[in-house]
Amino acid sequence: MSAPARIRMSRTALLPVGLLVICMLPLATVSAWTLLLLLVPAAIATWVVRVGVDVGDDGVIVRSAFGRRLVPWARVAGIRVAPRGELRLVTTARTEVRLPVLRARDLPRLAAVSGGRIDVPVPPA
Repeated sequence: MSAPARIRMSRTALLPVGLLVICMLPLATVSAWTLLLLLVPAAIATWVVRVGVDVGDDGVIVRSAFGRRLVPWARVAGIRVAPRGELRLVTTARTEVRLPVLRARDLPRLAAVSGGRIDVPVPPA
């Protein structure tokens, strides 16, 4: 059994979060209550680091900031591209699971890490 392929947001997205912390420090140090303002960049950083998709032998694991959902390969019916280019995993129960951080341009990469379980449609000629 191989390790799952992890698809995450680029860590360079943490640079603006660091800049936000630097900009908020003068205001956050005014009193003990304003220190709570630093929870905002902490929540954003948690989201950037945590959110993503893991593709492995068991199926597709969709990770959110505070949870995860496993969709086994037996329940995967296909992939749908939403109007704004977002990818959604369609299950055999006809429900859809949003794949965070993945767009239509990421379909070839997703197909490659799925081991052939997900096909990339060829555009008509």
